[in-house]
Amino acid sequence: MEASNEMTILPIEEYQRSILENLMQFYFYDFSEFNGADVTETGLYGEYPYIDYYWIEKNRFPFFIYAKGKLAGFALVSRINQGDQSYYSMSEFFILRKFRRNGLGGKAANKIFEQFKGDWKVTQILTNHPAQKFWRRVIHEFTNGKYSEMVNEKTVIQLFKSR
Repeated sequence: MEASNEMTILPIEEYQRSILENLMQFYFYDFSEFNGADVTETGLYGEYPYIDYYWIEKNRFPFFIYAKGKLAGFALVSRINQGDQSYYSMSEFFILRKFRRNGLGGKAANKIFEQFKGDWKVTQILTNHPAQKFWRRVIHEFTNGKYSEMVNEKTVIQLFKSR
């Protein structure tokens, strides 16, 4: 899936898993501000518990995000089936700090939403206000304001359709 010379989104192949694991450390570092996670004795944050499933299950879709040919982040998309309901979830989404605040993240998210038509849920933890602001803006623009939001004691969730 390619967007332009400026931004490219490509599926992550299993042989590239170690690259994703490396980027995950930066993601965990950024996220630790909101969830209080600590590094282990090795100085790392540990492993992403669902990483294996992205190459085992057909309902998981890992992507690298590139900016002008440089690796800039990743997106992990899941297709969730719960009873008679099914929807897509942006399980994890990360843009390296160097590439933030220039529209890259929004463009990448939009391309992913366009590729996966149907119902979507995008979830943020309640303490991650920057992510909430980002997703509200991106989803509002993508849907022309046609989305709903749920808030509970731990999360904020945007629900919308990609057509």
